[in-house]
Amino acid sequence: MFDIEKQEKNQVNIESNSLSSIEIVETGTTVSKWQDFKDSFKRIEMDELDPSLTDAERVAIATARVPLKRHLKARHVQMIAIGGAIGTGLFVGSGASLRTAGPAGLLIGYGISSSFILCMICALGEMAVEFPVSGGFTTYTTRFVDDSFGFAANFNYALQWLVILPLEIVSASITVNYWGTPKKYRDGFVALFWLVIVSINLFGVKGYGEAEFFFSSCKVLLIIGFIICGICLVCGARGPYVGGKYWHHPYGAFVGDTAGARFKGTMSVFTSAAFAFGGSEMVGLAAAETDNPRKAIPKATKQVFWRLMIFYMVSLTLVGLLVSHKDPRLIGSSSADAAASPFVIALVSHGIKGLPSLFNVVICIAVLSVGNSSVYACSRTLAAFSEQGYAMKWMNLEYIDRAGRPIVGIIITSIFGLLGFVAASNKEGEVFNWLYALFGLSSLFTWGGICLCHIRFRRALSAQNRSTAELSFISPMGVIGSYYGFILILCVLIAEFWVGAWPNGYKEMSSSAIATNFFETYLSLPVLLIAYIGRKIYKKNWKLFIPSDQVDIDTGRREVDLVALKEQIALEKEEMANKNFVIRAYHFWC
Repeated sequence: MFDIEKQEKNQVNIESNSLSSIEIVETGTTVSKWQDFKDSFKRIEMDELDPSLTDAERVAIATARVPLKRHLKARHVQMIAIGGAIGTGLFVGSGASLRTAGPAGLLIGYGISSSFILCMICALGEMAVEFPVSGGFTTYTTRFVDDSFGFAANFNYALQWLVILPLEIVSASITVNYWGTPKKYRDGFVALFWLVIVSINLFGVKGYGEAEFFFSSCKVLLIIGFIICGICLVCGARGPYVGGKYWHHPYGAFVGDTAGARFKGTMSVFTSAAFAFGGSEMVGLAAAETDNPRKAIPKATKQVFWRLMIFYMVSLTLVGLLVSHKDPRLIGSSSADAAASPFVIALVSHGIKGLPSLFNVVICIAVLSVGNSSVYACSRTLAAFSEQGYAMKWMNLEYIDRAGRPIVGIIITSIFGLLGFVAASNKEGEVFNWLYALFGLSSLFTWGGICLCHIRFRRALSAQNRSTAELSFISPMGVIGSYYGFILILCVLIAEFWVGAWPNGYKEMSSSAIATNFFETYLSLPVLLIAYIGRKIYKKNWKLFIPSDQVDIDTGRREVDLVALKEQIALEKEEMANKNFVIRAYHFWC
């Protein structure tokens, strides 16, 4: 088996080898900064793995010893958790959901989505603390579920972020149109935003962390400001009392004249909610590059609860109270159109001036944030994809340079981002509709896979006569939460299939229009199934799951002395038990 102490020693050596800027050459002069910069792109050489290892052991060891830098601090991880998923899905996409489902349908759809997101992120936090390995949850699927499932999950997640990058770059270029920028300059802004996103990621994980800290801070401050302003407006601070008039006649809390139409309208919210919550799982992916995951990850996962409740549910409740779902301005021209944002409409409708431009600036920041995350997530996923033996060796996807950057993955993701230049094409809408279709339900598949990994992990612990007492962090939702999240996501996927195949008004639609609607909603499922079944056929492995007693639950743990770890956890629990109720409650939820 792999020597964990050797793994830690290798990491120390890697860190020291990267400090070439202070190395002294034989002549006694310091290496130039330019030479240091060039040398930083050289590959870190790792010891060859024992050829006698099984495939499962090789994958576990390769992903555990990956030479990524641990430069993310607690403040980075916590801000990524709080504001990382706040973007155009909330600021603009929620307007389409309000129009198709009504204020009650909007809250029901986002509320149900919030519940399984919370269960998923807590399960992910438990595993990420124990196994802060390359690829995070995409690696867990191979380790805890099955090789073919892992291949499909990795492929799905990498494709998801590859598609998002050009989408977000074009969205960012569209935001400047709000100030009257001519469309002929759009290519220039595409190039500018592409250059900014790629440059941030060339600074390594520290650059990503600092950028996300800034981006997320801006988004969080704007949402808090809107909530305070929205409460004042509902109470009549700028005119007559508003209250819940948009929930009653002649507007209505739901859209549709029949129960079936109202149900379909509510179900349609899940696709936009999945887009809005996309990126919630980034905390788990960042664990491998976190300085102290045992301290930072639990706090970050718990703070997701407050993000869901305050930044999503409270703000969307206020939007439903301030904007009618029949408002024609909700029909925007793009996902980055600030004029179609229900937040902007709420403020403009009640006489608040100046804020629309501020919202447009933050929408631009939000799409840059998502684009930044897409390069980070996709490059790490591609590296883990190769480390698990899924990619061809000549591609060198696992190439990690001396600065800890998966440079080949960054290059591939960045090149794919150049698709953003199709913004100047007459086929722009058609191209991006199908790119979005590839992404559509990918997040739901990812979240369902995380819940399944947690179920399998707990099952492996039980089968090997191990208990949760040895875990540094236990999900507050428990394994029951993962079962709830997994089953609920399956139900949502079934409902989305129904809505895609038989949308509202399908009797008046042509067969080609229905087919287009279905595949624009559900295209990501055939892609996932092809990857899964194709891998099964290639490997000729027809087992559904890895036997629980054969699952590796030790390799890759950052905390290697289980006896000392158990004693430390017991001491921390004893100290917390002696605190008063308020402190214990705060520690549990925050």
